Order: sequence, then C-alpha cells, then structure tokens
Amino acid sequence: MPQLFPKKANALPLLSLGGLVVGGVLTIFLVWYYFSPEFTVVGYAPTQPVPYSHRLHVDQLGMDCRYCHNWVEVSNHANVPPTQTCMNCHSQIRTQSLRLLPVRESWATGEPIEWIKVHHLPDYAHFSHAAHVKNGVGCETCHGRVDQMEVVYQAEPLSMGWCLECHRQPELYLRPHDEITTMGYVQPADFVERNLERIRTEGIQPPTNCSACHY
Repeated sequence: MPQLFPKKANALPLLSLGGLVVGGVLTIFLVWYYFSPEFTVVGYAPTQPVPYSHRLHVDQLGMDCRYCHNWVEVSNHANVPPTQTCMNCHSQIRTQSLRLLPVRESWATGEPIEWIKVHHLPDYAHFSHAAHVKNGVGCETCHGRVDQMEVVYQAEPLSMGWCLECHRQPELYLRPHDEITTMGYVQPADFVERNLERIRTEGIQPPTNCSACHY
C-alpha cells in the first residue's frame, strides 16, 4: 500500500505541541502584564455628581488636603467631606451657581451627596491612611498631582507590587511631616540620607510580610 503522507509529516505533532506550549506561555504573559492594575485602573476618572475641580481649589486657592479630608491623620480611611464642609464657603460664595445646585439641595434636605469612589483596594487588603501619613508618606505619592487635576483620576496602580516597592525602600519616598500635603515636592540633595537617619531614629519598619496587609 503506498504511503499517503510524506515522511516530514511525522514532525507535525511535535510542532503542534511546541506551538501550544509557546502560545500558552505567551497568553499567560499577556494576561499577567496587560490585566494588571497599571493597565486596568490607572486613569480611572468617574463622573461625579458635582463637578468639583481640585485644580481650582488646591492649586489656585491653595486649600490644604486636610481641610476636606480631615480624618487622614487619625483614621484608616480618608473621609469624603460632608456637605457642611462645602457650605462653609459656598453659603457665601457662588450661592446661585447651577453647578452647585446638588450641594445646596443636599444641605437643605440632609441627604448626603453620593460621591463616587475613585481609589479602590480589594476587600482583603488592609490600608491605614493614618499610619502612612504619620510616618511621612505624602498625598502626592499615592494620589499623584491632584492639584493639576480638573477631574480626579487614579494616578498609580495601588497594586501589591507597587506598595512593596515603598515598603522595601522607604528612604526613597518619605517626606518631612510639614511636606505631607505639598504638591510638587522637590527632594533635597541629601533626601535619602535624611530619611535613612529618620528611619533609624524613629524605628520606621514598613512590614513586607503577608499578614501585615491581609488579615
């Protein structure tokens, strides 16, 4: 009986197997890389119920982050400001602005404004704003140049790997306490040396074990 397939066809099963292995590895790599927070959440900027401009309030008017987010130094969570905080100014400034109508309605009815959260962490990850702020982590480090944002967006991935970069080398990120809310902070020439001394004297030891953030 004559041979139906050429001898070189014997290599097809091996080539097919090799293609499957290479294709599988490539698929895993692409999913790992492009489905990471850097690509899926950085840039997230939801439309808020009130068009609040951080560029105006922080950069042009010079408001400190802690005027609105006044719990960051004492609480795990950075609070969204209540309507009362907005009305401290807007009961006298732009009192007839249509853009601020939801704020006035909230004040009149007592119903809170339903702000949309921008920065999300998984439920299984514990993060304390107070612990980080008290040890010299600036707002800009995690949230980016908020003073230049007309609409706030997520500037950093907030992934586990990204957090560990700081925990493993805190001397590259910590700031003096009076620079925590400074936007566009310029590091002095001896920035790292100062931080290394501070880490030694204050006993700053960012944990890298799993149970520190997952419990």
